[in-house]
Amino acid sequence: MPIRLHDSLTRASRELQPSHPDGVFRFYNCGPTVYAPAHIGNFRTFVVNDVVRRLLELEFGAAKVKHVRNLTDVDDKTIKRARDEGRPLADVTKQWTEKFHADCDALNCLRPHVEPTATGHIVEQVDMIEVLMQKGNAYRAADGSVYFKVNSFDGYGKLSRVKERELQANAAPSNKSQAADADEKEDVSDFALWKAHKPDDGANAWESPWGRGRPGWHIECSAMSKKHLGDTIDLHTGGVDLLFPHHENEIAQSECCNGTQFAKHWYHSEHLLVDGKKMSKSLGNLYTLEDLIAKGFSPMALRYALLAGHPRKQLNFTLDSLHAAESALKTLREFRATLLDSSTASHDAFGPVLHALHEDLNTPGALGALFTVVNRRSGEVDAASFDRAIFALGLDLKATATVTTETPAEITALAEKRWAAKKAKDFAAADTLRKEISAAGWTMLDRKDGYSLEPAKK
Repeated sequence: MPIRLHDSLTRASRELQPSHPDGVFRFYNCGPTVYAPAHIGNFRTFVVNDVVRRLLELEFGAAKVKHVRNLTDVDDKTIKRARDEGRPLADVTKQWTEKFHADCDALNCLRPHVEPTATGHIVEQVDMIEVLMQKGNAYRAADGSVYFKVNSFDGYGKLSRVKERELQANAAPSNKSQAADADEKEDVSDFALWKAHKPDDGANAWESPWGRGRPGWHIECSAMSKKHLGDTIDLHTGGVDLLFPHHENEIAQSECCNGTQFAKHWYHSEHLLVDGKKMSKSLGNLYTLEDLIAKGFSPMALRYALLAGHPRKQLNFTLDSLHAAESALKTLREFRATLLDSSTASHDAFGPVLHALHEDLNTPGALGALFTVVNRRSGEVDAASFDRAIFALGLDLKATATVTTETPAEITALAEKRWAAKKAKDFAAADTLRKEISAAGWTMLDRKDGYSLEPAKK
């Protein structure tokens, strides 16, 4: 049966189909900004994207799916982190890219076929901006920044249904940096394509026809999807928080530049709540995967819990849901052990699992269908059918619950000394202490609000 997903643009359920003559399905989703660890709300979106990817491969074949996910490695957040830590931008983004990859692997997310970076595609972004300026969709401000002229694109707002009065309110500057940008704009709703170099940017600037600077946030996705997937892509996904203004801006700049439809289909997943509230550091309910592993939960338990709610509805995450997930995974492992790989059952016992996923990615319905068969435990069951369903959900049944390792007191003491040295900007001492920690078989990872320690991988 065909895969049907809700389309955020048309507000209707539509079938996914490749639109290019080569039959390759082109799939793009927005990746992380690599300046800190991704939290579990971010990973809800990435896990949902992974299920979409797996369904596409089952439907069209792995060779007929091309998945691109970008990495934002230059923006206000990454530059601030590098400046605060006194490190080159590339070092900071490399550290957090590796952490993101490790977390994705632990959650059994398939790697994208292409993972482009903003800094690796400066030329493509400049080229696109030049076309927009030539067409009259962009203009250079007095300080050398370049802005997209929103009123030059009649279709602006078609994805988010934002009205003109709402656009003005949403575009109003909310901090000093934005207020300074607003002073250079012709209209408050216009958005930056290229930002002129400022002292706080340090060495993080590139040459352009408009002077040294760096790309705005939105242009990177348009430029990278164009390079790696072409002018029109079959599916663009992301969290609902990106729908406006990021995805709205992508449509505007891509369609004005390329003169054709940017994406055939848009799919957005909803927010994750924690204990019924929005995640917040101040509330103490913002979790990373590392936080949950430290509490003794497995990455597969988190993946299962994130799939327990429909992606287009808010999901309330609790630690109790992880206990339930661990129990469910144990049941699935035990059930799989009873199946013979050479099963000759002629029926597709777990077909209803894929049926639920094909109908608007109904992950709770798929899990329910899975356990309907597992709990019945009667009749001959097709092992291949079970494995296909488990693949679609991305559940690694070979993975077991995480066993936490207590950090020795001497390692904790070294870590405290290194953290104090780093805060004092004594980077030579900090580097020496990090090497001592590594030599003792431990890895110290710097985080936004401190650090963490884990045994070095062998």
